[in-house]
Amino acid sequence: MAKVWIVFGALSGFLSVAFGAFGAHGLSTRLDARMLEVFRTGAQYQMYHALALIGLGLWAVQNPGASSTVPGWCFAAGSLIFSGSLYALAISGVKWLGVITPIGGLLFMIGWLAFAVSAYNAAIAGHS
Repeated sequence: MAKVWIVFGALSGFLSVAFGAFGAHGLSTRLDARMLEVFRTGAQYQMYHALALIGLGLWAVQNPGASSTVPGWCFAAGSLIFSGSLYALAISGVKWLGVITPIGGLLFMIGWLAFAVSAYNAAIAGHS
């Protein structure tokens, strides 16, 4: 899965830059300041977790016995749900989309915690 996370991270990073540019240049005159900030937050968190996926993949290459599955899927799904719902909310103005966003945030947190647990377990196993 290590290489999958690197590929997902690279593609997500690409999309984050593309969406960020679209927000800055294509939406700056169409959205009010609040919705533009919502869109920008989606791009920002997508980039953070694109980098997290790349880092997870590189870490998993160095620790082949360690599990990267839960953190990887949580980061990927979290990006889709968190950032995707913010993009859709900003563009459409449909307020109920904001209810979905915390699910993505929760997935991010689970991903980070799972990454920490996996890294801890790998460190313990490496010292056995």
